[in-house]
Amino acid sequence: MKKSYQSLEVNITNNMKQVIHRRLSNCILHLSLIVLLAFTTSISAQEGDSAKGKSLFNANCAACHQLDKKMTGPALRNVEARLSEEEGLDREWIYAWIRNSAGVIKSGDAYANKIYNEYGGAAMTAFPQLSDDDINNILAYTAEEKKAPPIPGPGPGPTTQTADSGGISNEIILGALAILFILLAAGLYLVNKTLRRFAHAQDIDLPESSSRTPLWKAFVQNQFLMIVVAIFFLLSSAYFVYGYLSQIGVDQGYEPVQPIHYSHRIHAGDNGIDCKYCHSSARVSKHSGIPSLNVCMNCHKSIYQVAEETQQEGLREYGVDYNAEIKKLYAAAGWDDENQKYTGDSKPVKWIRIHNLPDFAYFNHSQHVTVAGVECQTCHGPVEEMEVMYQHAPLTMGWCINCHRETNVAVKDNAYYEKIHEELSKKYGVENLTAAQMGGLECGKCHY
Repeated sequence: MKKSYQSLEVNITNNMKQVIHRRLSNCILHLSLIVLLAFTTSISAQEGDSAKGKSLFNANCAACHQLDKKMTGPALRNVEARLSEEEGLDREWIYAWIRNSAGVIKSGDAYANKIYNEYGGAAMTAFPQLSDDDINNILAYTAEEKKAPPIPGPGPGPTTQTADSGGISNEIILGALAILFILLAAGLYLVNKTLRRFAHAQDIDLPESSSRTPLWKAFVQNQFLMIVVAIFFLLSSAYFVYGYLSQIGVDQGYEPVQPIHYSHRIHAGDNGIDCKYCHSSARVSKHSGIPSLNVCMNCHKSIYQVAEETQQEGLREYGVDYNAEIKKLYAAAGWDDENQKYTGDSKPVKWIRIHNLPDFAYFNHSQHVTVAGVECQTCHGPVEEMEVMYQHAPLTMGWCINCHRETNVAVKDNAYYEKIHEELSKKYGVENLTAAQMGGLECGKCHY
């Protein structure tokens, strides 16, 4: 009987152990699922769309930050991982910093004050409008691995103008003409020889060559012909001498190589920068002026390299390394790109002047640009299409006078011309006045 009770007790104990073990296993499984679900949700919430992040980065961050280069602010490639490993800061800290950096600094946060002082006390713009998802997208973009730059393919070799390239070289044309001339000379010689043989066979007497009067002797004996030829040569010489002298000082097409390559095609054309942003004195001064390097650095403190497609186009089409030219600018301006500050070691750039009027000719840019409203392209040509700047117009006196004769003065909404336009309109009986009718042909306008 005692043995039966012991056996029953053992069975009950084993059953209870099994139940407890089974329930404990279920609890552990449920707990594991809960932890895994929470972890997965957390990871999912922190993941972002890098494509959307790139757009947000370019719109809000790119003015002060680059991914791989220190600018006004630090480089942001893998910023979340670096802050976590080096400073022990989580994503919540990043949220707070982006939305209100000044508040984080005032709170006494050690790293916030450290980065604030490191960048000279430059306050970061607050972005309270960015949601958690927006910031997650930006962080996803900054976490992308840096892509290796594409290896440029072999550039075009030396080009020769052949029939396959759409034209025939001058050497081929001259060679063909020389062969044709030789064949023609040989044909005339054979014809002459055949005719003489035929005449000899028919007993036809040919005049001896010694009995013919030389051409020069006949020319000398004819005085009228000599006078006509002399007058012809005198007039021809005067024409060519006048043409040569009239081109002195005319540099149309002049295209010097500058010490730093500057592409008007990219700046004025592709980027649409107004000419008067760089040449600001053209609006208020006689001279248009050469932009100082500080004007260039307004943009190029942040733009340290061009887009890869533009760089390859420059190497392929024009043989220009745009990024190397930007480094020349930095060297001249004394800009330390690595530490984002000026060193004070600047060097003057010896620009080569392109447009140069004689000293006795007066020209005022502000009179034409501001008062008359003349576009820069009127005199300087399609600047927005020029890779290398050149002198488009001849800038001669005749060219200026023709412009004054043909150009109507823009008097609408121009208080400068109201009174004089009213008086001259009555005098000439016209609605529109040309610059010539307003005194644009008077010598004292340009020479005094």
